[in-house]
Amino acid sequence: MTSQDFKSRKIKFKAWDLEARLLMRLNSIECQKGELFKKEHILLQFTGLHDKEGEEIYDRDVLLIHYEKFMVFWNEDRNGWFYCPVGKPEKQEPFLVNVAEKMKRFCSYFELQTNNPT
Repeated sequence: MTSQDFKSRKIKFKAWDLEARLLMRLNSIECQKGELFKKEHILLQFTGLHDKEGEEIYDRDVLLIHYEKFMVFWNEDRNGWFYCPVGKPEKQEPFLVNVAEKMKRFCSYFELQTNNPT
């Protein structure tokens, strides 16, 4: 194999603006010692997967199967994307292509919390 056999993957982010309480696309992200950040924002990485309508799925997105809501997140301990019913983190499962393609993106978890404060 040569270096030409390897293709860089596209790494995309959205961000939750903590002050404005809005989900937004970013024009820029700062990088310090290899770590990406944006002050006063929570970065949400693209999972590389799409929902049944071809919409991109990002970290902390809320997805629907029928009327049941699930959240996608990165599991640090298991080094991968997982999903679970909203409010039931103990029921997490690996988030794979065949699962994503059955779901419909609803909103970001942060938007859900903003619209339904407890």
